[in-house]
Amino acid sequence: MTTHTLQTPDVDLVYDVHAPNTTTGGHRPLFMIGQPMCADGFAALASYFPDRTVITYDPRGLGRSVRRDGRTDSVPETQAGDVRAVVDALGTGPVDMFASSGGAVTALALVAAYPDTVGTLVAHEPPLVTLLPDADAAARATAACQEAYQKNGWGAGMAAFVAMTSWRGEFTDDYFARPLPDPAAFGMPVEDDGSRDDPLLSDRSVAVTSYRPDVDALRVAPTRLVIAVGEESADTFTGRTSVATAELLGGRPAVFPSHHGGFVGGEGGYAGQPEAFARRLREILDDRG
Repeated sequence: MTTHTLQTPDVDLVYDVHAPNTTTGGHRPLFMIGQPMCADGFAALASYFPDRTVITYDPRGLGRSVRRDGRTDSVPETQAGDVRAVVDALGTGPVDMFASSGGAVTALALVAAYPDTVGTLVAHEPPLVTLLPDADAAARATAACQEAYQKNGWGAGMAAFVAMTSWRGEFTDDYFARPLPDPAAFGMPVEDDGSRDDPLLSDRSVAVTSYRPDVDALRVAPTRLVIAVGEESADTFTGRTSVATAELLGGRPAVFPSHHGGFVGGEGGYAGQPEAFARRLREILDDRG
């Protein structure tokens, strides 16, 4: 693996290139992106693609990618420009892409704006609140997580977030009638460390969850688009957004093993099934039909 820094006027983008240990067999490079997940979150998944060049990166303002524009938001169109810049720096032409969570939102913005950048995109569980039939209630539920974070800190906010993303079905009055969960019940700290800059729990994530894909641009793009969902995510928040995104584009999501972080190994704290996940991803990437 080699690490590179692409310097732009407003951010230093740090990315890693995992060279194949065999001939690539004509495969495109495989770019893996998340949001707010950084490059290290894809270590397990990347290890199952030794025959491909794999690229991972830290989104602007996260991990090693230091921004100089004075902003803290995570606008998908801006992130898409960053990814395009990294692909251009690679000089390899179109890449295949696995993009998860907020990274899947960035990837959809990328394909809409730069349709020649990606050959096949597998967009895994994009958290697009605006596409849900209960969009207003879902926005209220996510706002409640941010409020818990602002009032009581990371543990309270993350406990509320886990409870929200674990809820199955639409966000009903029964959901909002429940008390906020105790962070200790999730093994999370009760103490407030005073920080309020978490990229997931603060208002920095609003631009991601409120994004609405440019359907017309996506439909005419040459990119092969596959929306993916974990088998354990059925009826949960990101499971439902995945179905809604696929339906918006005229199809159904491809089902993958495990949950929202199904590609993560044991180092992630909530291990998925990375080997089985990689097999399913390879199936889709190798299917040119």
